Amino acid sequence: MPLQSLPDGDDRPLDRLIASPLDRRHFLQRSLGAGAALAAYPWTLAHGQTAATPVADPRFAAAAPGLITKRVERTGDILPALGLGTFLTFDLLPGAPRTHLADVARRYWEAGVRVLDTSPLYGSAEVTVGDLASASNMNEQLFIANKLWVTGDFLADDSHALRSLQESQLRLWRKRFDVMQCHSLVNVDVAVPLMNLWKKEGFTRLVGVTHHENAYHEVLAKWVQQGSVDFVHVNYSIANRHAEQTVLAAAQQRGVSVLVNMAMEKGRLHKAIGNQPLPDFARELGIANWAQYFLKFVMSHPAVTCCLSSTANPAHAEENLGALRGPLPDADMRERMARYVQGLPGFSQVATLPWYPDKQQQYQGLIRRAQAAQRART
Repeated sequence: MPLQSLPDGDDRPLDRLIASPLDRRHFLQRSLGAGAALAAYPWTLAHGQTAATPVADPRFAAAAPGLITKRVERTGDILPALGLGTFLTFDLLPGAPRTHLADVARRYWEAGVRVLDTSPLYGSAEVTVGDLASASNMNEQLFIANKLWVTGDFLADDSHALRSLQESQLRLWRKRFDVMQCHSLVNVDVAVPLMNLWKKEGFTRLVGVTHHENAYHEVLAKWVQQGSVDFVHVNYSIANRHAEQTVLAAAQQRGVSVLVNMAMEKGRLHKAIGNQPLPDFARELGIANWAQYFLKFVMSHPAVTCCLSSTANPAHAEENLGALRGPLPDADMRERMARYVQGLPGFSQVATLPWYPDKQQQYQGLIRRAQAAQRART
């Protein structure tokens, strides 16, 4: 099914799919996967005129006073240096309470956060984000980074990718994304050229590649060097600085913007630190807790555009958001911060800990349910 470019202000493809928010809600309740429903509600898409080269978006021309911001190199957008991630935390089983997530999203929004990262791979996260953002009228003001995780029936078959795009548009209630990323480099040789076509056709403003493991940093860096991506999304933390000499260095050289995942190592940094006190010098940076310590370290790297933080706990959200204000550490202070935590008992064991230690019963959504079912079978 070919794509048709979306001129600004044209919502017709979504309008043909679903007539109203009530229809959308009913539709999503009936089919979270949306695959069968997309066949029942075909989109009239054909190749057409292409959109202009991405330029600075008026939504992100300036940030609220006092926020730490970074610039998107390819567009000139000004973004808060902290964003909201949704892996596991926004994945819920149908009918599960989600007022706590609405509270988290509201707190991030009111603090000035505009960057939100999600993926079709994250269970029901797209549906949760789409509903909460639309209900609170913040959707169109968000800088949404989404992902593509598909192959095809044969070489250069883009039908699976198109279906993924359409499902994401439906779930997130967006005709256009700010960044579309090849998730974990899956089918990257096909996905990146295709996403660049989507950029020309107006379905995404920018194109990126992602991974969360050190073993793939060299590959990410090569894609950055090739010049065909605008963003790179990589794991980086005070305990894992492997990306500095590869991905981050390449991004600075090529003017590619950087999203960071695992800045707090999926809860492992807090587990390793335990109840140990902050160093006295943290006050110089306005740091009030360990979350802000870890986040400011990542945000302060010159290559990093936005550091993603993920939580389902409103109180933890407040702790994270404090990192958006006050000074960032300079190069000398960054090294001082790193040396301090390296000297703490247990810190060297971060990489050996499981993700989200002591929280194995949390985040019970589609992903955890499928994992549990698989374990039961084996």
